[in-house]
Formats: sequence, C-alpha cells, structure tokens
Amino acid sequence: MNRIYALLILACVMPWIAVSASAGVPRPEYPRPQFQRDAWINLNGEWSYQFDFSKSGGERNLKQSQGFGDTITVPFCPESPLSGVGYKDFINAMWYHRKVEIPADWCGKHIMLNFGGVDYKSVIYINGEEVMTHFGGSSSFSVDIAPYVGQGDNDLVVYVEDDLRSMMQTAGKQSRRLESYNAFYTRVTGIWQTVWLEAVEKGGLKCCRITPDLDNGRFVFEPEFFDPGTAAGFKVQILDNGKVVSTAEAVASNNVVVCANVKNVKTWSPESPFLYDVVISAVDSDGKPIDEVRAYAGMRKVELRGTKFYLNNEPYYQRLVLDQGYYPDGQWTAPCDSALRQDIELGKQAGFNGARLHQKVFEQRYIYWADKLGYLVWGESASWGMDWCSPVAARNMITEWEECVRRDYNAPSLVAWSPLNESRMDDVDGQRARLTDDLYMITHRLDRTRPVVTASGGDHARLTDIYSEHTYVQDPVKLYEQLKLDADGKPYVNRPHQSQPYRGEVYMIDEFGGIRWVKEMNTAEVGAAEDFWGYGVAPRTEEEFYKRLEEQVNVILSLDHIDGFCFTQIVDVELEKNGICTYDRRPKFDMERIRKIFTKPREQAKKEVAEMLRQRSLKTDE
Repeated sequence: MNRIYALLILACVMPWIAVSASAGVPRPEYPRPQFQRDAWINLNGEWSYQFDFSKSGGERNLKQSQGFGDTITVPFCPESPLSGVGYKDFINAMWYHRKVEIPADWCGKHIMLNFGGVDYKSVIYINGEEVMTHFGGSSSFSVDIAPYVGQGDNDLVVYVEDDLRSMMQTAGKQSRRLESYNAFYTRVTGIWQTVWLEAVEKGGLKCCRITPDLDNGRFVFEPEFFDPGTAAGFKVQILDNGKVVSTAEAVASNNVVVCANVKNVKTWSPESPFLYDVVISAVDSDGKPIDEVRAYAGMRKVELRGTKFYLNNEPYYQRLVLDQGYYPDGQWTAPCDSALRQDIELGKQAGFNGARLHQKVFEQRYIYWADKLGYLVWGESASWGMDWCSPVAARNMITEWEECVRRDYNAPSLVAWSPLNESRMDDVDGQRARLTDDLYMITHRLDRTRPVVTASGGDHARLTDIYSEHTYVQDPVKLYEQLKLDADGKPYVNRPHQSQPYRGEVYMIDEFGGIRWVKEMNTAEVGAAEDFWGYGVAPRTEEEFYKRLEEQVNVILSLDHIDGFCFTQIVDVELEKNGICTYDRRPKFDMERIRKIFTKPREQAKKEVAEMLRQRSLKTDE
C-alpha cells in the first residue's frame, strides 16, 4: 500500500488526518509556544533513512552520507503509519539524512538546531562532523550548528540507537515483546517530535524561567543569555489582551532576577484559564531589541496544606483522567495540532478537570493547549522498561528527567511532578531507594513550586509529597471496604511491606476503574472481547457499565481522606479497551451521562454510597 493510499484510508476513520495530509509540511506549527521566535525553519517532512541492525554504520562512514535509499516522513517514528514506513519489529539503530540550507541573513548568528524528541540515543552530524550526542528519548535538546554549516546545502545526519531490551533506558509502555500485548504497545524509535532551526543574535536569550507569585501579585523572571556581556539589558512586558499592564528592566546577566508587578491580578484555573501574553527581550545599550521572544504566563499557585491540595489559596479537588498520549497513526506523535487539543476537549467534556500524563513526556504543544483551555496536568516520565536498581539506568533517567522538568517549568497547567510509576522491584544494595530519593530531591531543587509524587502507586518512596495509590477492585462494596480508613485511622496501602508507611501526606487514588468495554465502532475494533485487555470481568450490558462506573466513582468521592482521583482512562490504546473513547477518539458512551458521574458533588456521593451499603447489607441478611 503506498503512502497516499494509506493516508486516505486513515482519513476515513480519523477526521484530523485529512488536515495533516494536505498541509504540506507535517506538524507545521511552532513547537515551543512559551519561547517563540519569528525566524525559524521547520525541518519536518521527507527525510531519507537507513536501518542499521548490525550497528556497522560508523565503520561504513554513514555520517558522511548525502542521502540514503529510503524515505521517511518526520516527525513520525518508523513504526507508525504516518511515517510512510510502518516497520513494527525491533529497530536497534538507524540513520536519518536531509539537506539543510541556511538563509544568508543568518550569517553571524547562533543557528540553533532543535529536536523535540528522539528515542533514545542520538548523534548529530553536520557535513560529516559530529556536533553533539544526546541521551534520552523523552527530553528535548538543542545544539548551535553555526560553526559547522556553510553557504548552500548542508548535510544533516542523525544516528539513533534504541536498545529497549537493555533496561538501561526509559521506555514507558513500549512493548519488549515482538507484538503489543495487554497494556504494552507499539514501540517508538528515532525522531518523534518536530525538528526545527532558528536564528538567535549574539547576546540573545537562551531561556527564561517564569514563576508566578500570586500572594505578592507579580511574576518573577530568571533569564539566561548566550554570550554573557554582549547584551546590555533585559526587558519584559506583560500584556492583558494586547494592553501592556507591567514592564520591568534590568542589566543583562545570567545572575539577574527580575520581578514584574501586576495590578488587579487575574488568576489561572481550569474554570478560568486566563493567560497573560509576555514579550521578553535582550536589548543593546540604546534599548533596542537584540533578541525578542514571545511567551505567556498564568498567575496560579499550587500548594499542599495538611492533607489538602490547594489551587490559588483555595482547596481544590482534582478529578483527573489517565492519558497515555498514543495515536493509532502516529504512536507517541499526534498527527496534527488539533488532535492534541481534541484530547483535552474530550477530557473536559467527560467532566475531568485535568489529566495524569502517563508513562510519556508529552510534547509541548499538548501542554500549551492544557494551559490555553484550562486543564490540570501531572508530568510523568516514561520510567517503565528500565532497571530501577541499576546505577547506569538511574544516571540515564536522572539526566533525562532533569531536562524534562526544566523544559516544562513555566506551564501553569502543570501542577505536580511524578517521575516514577508503580516502581515494583526488590531493592538491590539500596539502589532503588537511592534513585527515588534522588528523584525527589532533584525535582524539588529544580522546582520549589510544585508537589512531587515520587512513585505513583507500587512501592512508595521514603520521600513524597502526595501519597498515591492504585486499585482496580471492580465491586464497589469491596472497593469501599478496601479504601475506608482502618481501625488506626490509616488509609489503604497496596504493598505495605515494600512501601514506606503513610505519614499524613495528601492522599489520592490516582488509578482506578479500568473497566473493560469493547465497542464496535469501525473495522479496527472488530474482534472477540476476549482478545482485548482490561481490568476485571467486562460488564454484560451498557447499563451495567454505567452502574459499576458510577458506584466506583461514588466510593472515591464519599471518603473524606481521599483528596482527588485519576480514572483509567480517556481512550483505548491498542489492545487495552478500558477507555471512555475508542482509540480513534470516538465516544463509547453517552458523554453527558459520563460527565454527570465524574462531576457529582461529594455530599451527594456520600448519600448514594450509604444507600448502596444499606441495600447490600439487606441482601446479605436475607
């Protein structure tokens, strides 16, 4: 099947594909909305490639390539249909190539080559010369290629290694078997996010950290510059619907901290996601901009007080849904920007105020839409697939995680960090405990403004701000008995002999539900129910599904010590059929009815649970 025919078939079942296929350059939007420049070139589109299963490409001098024999559409991984390749077996190494022409007016500037994500190890060559090596399949990275490029065409070669079975790298839900199975899915190799070039003047901005300070009515800016001492000043403007409401200036320095006060502050929340526009500049001695970056900021505060989560100084109950960020046509990569927005709109339509982004570091455009639409998110690493007791794997993960935290620090929608998920593994010489402690402390050193859920479910770490548990008990009465406080006033702990004891932290159930339900929506869904995976015995009817779901949600809402939940999950993923929507994002249920269940007031849920328990008691007595 040729590429055009494959795209037409996909367009019939996924409405966004038609937009993506006809747009020319795939994923044409600027990929980093909180630090955006005008002078940039999108490198997505057709590249040439070659697999290197023997890893002999170095000896064959493939870094000097001026083009390989096969073509691939970047930024889609070779396992995906949208790449035009669709190779599903293990790919332990591959090479990419494309020509790059640098505009004449970029001469004398920094020329930043940016990668949104490359899984896992990547080596970048320009005209046969190595310019950098990067480790980490989830983290974004950049390199200045100005010293390596010349006039006319330049050869950009990217070498990738992805040894999933080594357990030395983060992998998330990628299958270590040949085929997908249960809750493990198609692999992702190589480039899977946008690649782009941008020009930056000497003395320009490398990055800028933005911290909202709600209690003092100000934003705090911490810029970092290329070529310190070249720019004379730093300037920031904050705008409300096009009107400048605050300006602050300082001498340009990598040590400077600038506070910009805002009168009549407008806060950000899921109910009112107001964003200020921000213009950040490095200026010369005459005050003229050397480099200008467009950004945005939300005034919001996240805090834990006792056993409660607070947003903007008010208690806030998180009603989250699990989102794994997989797409049937792009794997980890959304086919187009509107697909990212649609995922958030589906969550909001179902009654959720946010999502736990599960076992994947989502692309920055998803975070942008969460900021824009008002949707809380938890940032999580792709920690599964690695040996948590290996010092080498730990080093790889910590470096990658640090880059991810730094990248997404400015996002108002991001309200918690969760580096590990269900880290169930016997400790070896204290290495697993060491990793969890390191992750907690490093995350807090990078970000003092958000809580850290060191290990979501599984074996709980010694250090954590939120104590989260997972349960997939399907019977609501048994679920209530499991989750109610015990005789000592302590909450449920799944693995008490492997976990640190509960010490009064904020307590959440951040995985539950997972009710298996297969709905035949198109040919991709056809098959026997037993061929698919989910938790528990599937309900026999749709009404039985609604009843089980509502009673489970009622139980969670009714227990005062539980300060929030995360339901599994928003969409089916491959063989895992427990989503509210199918894998192609079509609702499986009456969404208004689903919404009423997830937005139910807690007092109402308490009454309904009390009646459920009374009725069950009567039946038992009979």
